[in-house]
Amino acid sequence: MKNQRRKFIQSSLLLGVGAAVMPLQFCAAPKKDEAIESTASKLAAFGIQLYSVKEDMAIDPVATIRSLAGFGYKQLEGFDGGKGILWGMQPAEFKALMTELGIEMVASHCNVFENLEAQAQQAAEVGIKYLICPWIGPQKSLDEYRAMAKEFNQIGQKLQSFGLKFAYHNHDYTFVDLEGQLPQDVLMNETDPALVDFELDIYWAHVANVKPSDYLAKYPGRFRLCHVKDAEAGTGDPHQRGVLLGQGEIPYAELIKQSKDLGMEYFIVEQERFPTGTPMEAAEANANYLAGLEY
Repeated sequence: MKNQRRKFIQSSLLLGVGAAVMPLQFCAAPKKDEAIESTASKLAAFGIQLYSVKEDMAIDPVATIRSLAGFGYKQLEGFDGGKGILWGMQPAEFKALMTELGIEMVASHCNVFENLEAQAQQAAEVGIKYLICPWIGPQKSLDEYRAMAKEFNQIGQKLQSFGLKFAYHNHDYTFVDLEGQLPQDVLMNETDPALVDFELDIYWAHVANVKPSDYLAKYPGRFRLCHVKDAEAGTGDPHQRGVLLGQGEIPYAELIKQSKDLGMEYFIVEQERFPTGTPMEAAEANANYLAGLEY
């Protein structure tokens, strides 16, 4: 009888311990899941290059900018569409629009080889951070790229006096071998990091068969802005491979995480090809993609 009672007590104690432990196990599981979820991040802000909706900007720039803000874009990157980098608006007018909508013009593509000071003055008045050279065209030799790098340094130094930064935006031609080197490497190595930043057009690097993640890692801290656009899988005319974000082969979740760790600050949507729909519909779809993307 005593043995039976002893066994009963031992069994009861074991059951009690099990009952106490089980709820802790079940409570711990959600915490583990929550920890996993907390490692995923989303972009707090992203922008759009206004060239993506150039036709709409030409008709009514204010209405177009209002619509883009409604899609969720918090940043704009401009270009000179024939009315100047402020699209015919005075600096105070443009700045008031940005303030009203809660967005900012972080950069503008422009002709940095002409009227630089006048453009810099306008940019400084509205709080633009970067003036960007969007195109130099394929040069005939590496020496010509070295000369261009020297001029970039001079432009960057001039913009510093206005409180602005200078950057160069690539196309595919700087990632095509010339005299045994990539011209982009020459531009990277021959420019002063204190004077010249770079905007990586991820699409153009990708279609030139350069892995954007590898190139970013090769020059940490040099790329502060990037153009975000996708490319359909395969080969062919690089001008005809553009698709909406998420419909191509570029792994943006991975790239965004890595590039932020390497100094990337601004993620700017650019859409140049529209397989379906209008430019504004593409702008909205791309904004929805980035807003929901976890990295």
